[in-house]
Amino acid sequence: MTRACDPAASGGWGRRRLLCMAAGLALAAAAGAAAVQRPWRQGRGSRDADAALAAAAVEVCIVAPPTPYEPATGLPLEAPRAVPADARCPVCGMFPARSPQWAAQLIYADGAAHFFDSPLSLFQFLAAQSLYQDGRWSQRVCAAYVRDMGGSGWVAAAQATYVAGSSLLGPMRNGSYPSFASPEAARSFARQRGGEAMAASLLADHVRATVPAAGHRHAA
Repeated sequence: MTRACDPAASGGWGRRRLLCMAAGLALAAAAGAAAVQRPWRQGRGSRDADAALAAAAVEVCIVAPPTPYEPATGLPLEAPRAVPADARCPVCGMFPARSPQWAAQLIYADGAAHFFDSPLSLFQFLAAQSLYQDGRWSQRVCAAYVRDMGGSGWVAAAQATYVAGSSLLGPMRNGSYPSFASPEAARSFARQRGGEAMAASLLADHVRATVPAAGHRHAA
């Protein structure tokens, strides 16, 4: 069962909530236990367990609203900023501050920011914003940044070069497109760790082609 997240029911987009998770885990556990206790029913054993778990499945919905701009920092609205320890990635729910070398961020016209666990999550978000947030934010992006794996800090996402298919595992233990401030640095990395250097425009096209046409959606 797929459940959309209703901002009115969850306290609005200004509050971070984990919705459906407890219910989903409890239902799945109960269904699994029941199927295991009655393996003889209809003589199907594990198939009964699979069916029971599938029937009890509930989508885990993580609402991660933008982090408001803090004028006290003195930073321009569009400038990159430090990743808050409690910020969650709106795509996967991870805490980007725990893997700062992979982090990315998206800044809106009012200075609020979304933080991501990797460049991959940033580009997935950009490819299908309506899957991950309220549509009211969709047309208000003014800047996006990724971390330079070479150590120079934040770099504009559109100007960075990414490496696809390297042996370096990202926060989700998969290829997460490490980013570099220069094409030369990206190609040097690819020679050492495998993969192919890729401009931001090519990465965006690649990710856009893999985003499902339907799936997890938040209520408008």
